Amino acid sequence: MARCFVAVWPSPQVIDALAGLPRPATQSLRWTSQEQWHVTLRFFGELTPEEIADATTALAAVAVPSHWEVTAQGGPSTRFLGPGLIIWPVAGLQAMADEVGRATARIGQPVPDRRFYGHLTIARGRRGADLRPRRELLVPLAMSWPVASLSLVQSHLHPDGARYSDLESFPIVPVPSAGTHQAS
Repeated sequence: MARCFVAVWPSPQVIDALAGLPRPATQSLRWTSQEQWHVTLRFFGELTPEEIADATTALAAVAVPSHWEVTAQGGPSTRFLGPGLIIWPVAGLQAMADEVGRATARIGQPVPDRRFYGHLTIARGRRGADLRPRRELLVPLAMSWPVASLSLVQSHLHPDGARYSDLESFPIVPVPSAGTHQAS
């Protein structure tokens, strides 16, 4: 069994910008690392090897040359998500998340019955800490990036934070729109 999810990874430029945000030391929270920065499109939970194979097939079909030409838009600033998370909202991924959910509906945990809310987790409160009074932890940052691939990711839980490894990556190759020419 493997704990898995589908993710979009930020571009190197976005990672550099996020890494440059202030990260004041505080006992009440744990900052996430660059290796943890992703946007989850679909969480599966624990999957068997057969379910991983089914997810791989379904995601390959979603990412094939198609209508996808996705730009993720992060920001305009970090914000709180509930009392214990600081996140960076990411828009522009709703249609892709919906398609991933439809294609993988019979795999793993049920697809949540709520609207997708794209975000990248910046920090987590420790042991029930309410971070919301700490407005100084929120900073402006607005950036976008073209989404180049979907990833089927395995999560390994550790006391110092989850570690992730791509099981498979699926390049997104948009079909050129009418009237555009490709170089030969």
